[in-house]
Amino acid sequence: MRRFVEMFRTPDGELRLNTFVLVCSLFLLWGAFSGMIDVLNKHFQDSLHLSKAMSGFVQGAWYGAYFLIALPAGWLARKIGYRGGILTGLGLAVIGCLMFVPAVQLKASQDIVFAAFLTALFVVGAGMTCLETVANPYTTLLGTLDGAVSRINLAQTCNAVGWAVGPIIIGEFVMSKTKVANTSNHSLFLPYLALGGVVAVLLAAFIVWPAPDIQAPQEAQPATRPTEHARPLNEEWHFVFAVVAQFFYVAGQTGVFSFFINYVKDRGYSPAIPGWLAAHLPSAVEFQSHGAYYVTQYGATTLLTTAFLCFTLGRLSGSMILRTVRPHIMLAVYGLINTVLMVVVVCNGLKIGGSVINLGWIGVIALMLSYFFMSIMYPTIFALGIKGLGKNTKVASGFIVMSIVGGALAPFFMGLIADDFSMRIGFILPLICFAVIMLYGFTWKSLFRRDMLPADDGMVGLEPFPSH
Repeated sequence: MRRFVEMFRTPDGELRLNTFVLVCSLFLLWGAFSGMIDVLNKHFQDSLHLSKAMSGFVQGAWYGAYFLIALPAGWLARKIGYRGGILTGLGLAVIGCLMFVPAVQLKASQDIVFAAFLTALFVVGAGMTCLETVANPYTTLLGTLDGAVSRINLAQTCNAVGWAVGPIIIGEFVMSKTKVANTSNHSLFLPYLALGGVVAVLLAAFIVWPAPDIQAPQEAQPATRPTEHARPLNEEWHFVFAVVAQFFYVAGQTGVFSFFINYVKDRGYSPAIPGWLAAHLPSAVEFQSHGAYYVTQYGATTLLTTAFLCFTLGRLSGSMILRTVRPHIMLAVYGLINTVLMVVVVCNGLKIGGSVINLGWIGVIALMLSYFFMSIMYPTIFALGIKGLGKNTKVASGFIVMSIVGGALAPFFMGLIADDFSMRIGFILPLICFAVIMLYGFTWKSLFRRDMLPADDGMVGLEPFPSH
């Protein structure tokens, strides 16, 4: 326990555990908002009669905000500090939540109503972008240098809990508990109004709490010449590849999250619920059709929440494992496992000759397990990417957060593939994404060693992480 607490002691001797706990509430918050949009994707397909490709614009608005706001948020953090960036993000989130109230009451065409919802999501997403740009690097500074990766993964565990809570919150209001889909948006503003109240409380807390604005140290070897390690960010290859890897990670993650419910509800891939099990399930999660039992929309949302619990477990266990395993190795192995799991998902229902590969619930379970192995990817890529960048950490953080635009693009293209072919074929896109992440994990060490040495020196003697 003492060793755990000491992980939050900064080089100046101050213990920052209380500040870390308050910052963790931000991770919980944007996780809840993010988990909600994955339910909206399926809901708008029914309530606004959208194709899967068009419903992908839900994620487009959300992650588009990350793309457009991330760099300004990083520059803002350099000007007004971490605390100022947090207050800005919370303020934008309150405004975005309130915008859902008039959006629900609009009496206009479905296109205009959809645009109003997307605008509100964009504003909330802009607020979350400010928080994420600031909070991720901030956690790496709230303690010892060698505990940075563990702290950011611990904070991201709270984020994972938020992802699990989000679908529950919004599912109660918009997802059908019968075999008939809900086609109304009447209650959609309620979960956002409730979370808006939580955001307002956090805004008041950060106004009162004097969060310290700690500066990032340079993690390279001590310089013997003033010009050593003075590369611009575009020549820090461990950072550049991190931006690429994060783009593909968020693309893969968002694709899986967005179309999880579609995959579960597709009769071609998800078998009927066994009768003995259906007899013990609440009526809200199952319905009977043609003598067999299937999951309702609400039941699929419950499975999504279970998948997010796997995500949470992965984050929690990952933060502990990363204290003994080198982060880039763990990232590579998890990337490999998820690549294999996506092969299983894609092959469920595959026709070869006259035969069909019917994996049944194995395909759904493989999809749910992928959440566990995705869990550590975002924070680990983030920590590996900004390691050793010193005064450039805040700007670099903005670039990495900006790469979240991958999440704005993937659902649209997955939706197009699903509309033209099938939902399972759409999961080829996440398969490719996880393969790229695996490659980054396996090559990170050599990239980092090169970047942390003077440009005119050979690669000698630098250990990217302390030996365990």
